[in-house]
Amino acid sequence: MKQYVAFLRGINVGGNNIIKMETLRGEFERIGYQSVRTYIQSGNVIFHTAVIDKNKIEIEIEKALSTKYDYKAKVLVRSKNEMENTVAHFPKIFSDPNWKHNVIFLSSTINSKDILTKFDIKKEIEQLSYFNGVLYWSANMASITRSVMIKLSARKEYKEMTVRNVNTTNKILAMMNDSNE
Repeated sequence: MKQYVAFLRGINVGGNNIIKMETLRGEFERIGYQSVRTYIQSGNVIFHTAVIDKNKIEIEIEKALSTKYDYKAKVLVRSKNEMENTVAHFPKIFSDPNWKHNVIFLSSTINSKDILTKFDIKKEIEQLSYFNGVLYWSANMASITRSVMIKLSARKEYKEMTVRNVNTTNKILAMMNDSNE
């Protein structure tokens, strides 16, 4: 059995696609996943499965959730090893408390260092870097409203990514490390 986290896009945001975590856990168990746990209401589901093809897992979850909850589900799945690598490669700026820090998980369709060319950031107030499967974004809190990335949801690429803050990302990995794998 291998451990994964599924990041669900667009649930429990702005009163749309409301899914209780208890019923979400039940749906993952119905699919056949084991040791299912959730973290906060934004759709972070940790589970175990014998399936090793992440694409197959994503498709299976999207199909089940779209049918059960009547919305077009989009899910990004990461293995425990991928989460460990993501956290291990946090940029140094992620330790600065005067900056906001996000991890932007990329779907396989846009997972490339070339994604950086799509964003003309304001280097004096924000930083953006790529590591396999993620973008690391930080912005100076005093100037965050002027940031280019603050308007990320208006971009077409946004439908192929999901954002978690650094604390949530760390907590998910800690939960994965706390379970018996």
